[in-house]
Amino acid sequence: MAPVAAVVDWAIVALALGSTLVGSYVGYQAYRGYRRHDSRTMRALSMGLFFLTAVAFSIAFVGSLLLREGYLGLRYQQPLTLVTRLFQFLGVLLIAYSLHSRG
Repeated sequence: MAPVAAVVDWAIVALALGSTLVGSYVGYQAYRGYRRHDSRTMRALSMGLFFLTAVAFSIAFVGSLLLREGYLGLRYQQPLTLVTRLFQFLGVLLIAYSLHSRG
């Protein structure tokens, strides 16, 4: 059973890293759209997508690796989760603002 668990662990790490990379790409493309059109709503959308995907996934990914390998104590697990959720919330909030803004 140990080899299956190792494969699942690697799949989790690969998917988290892939989500971080794809999220960074999506946020960058939205930023390029903002630069091209100089639109306040596109800026909010790009920041929201970047916070929701790249930043939140990066914090969660790096934090979980540091916790798993013992570089950070378990007392940092809850603050890392809080910061991750904060960036997810800010991302969704900015995306909602961009969808309802008229500028």
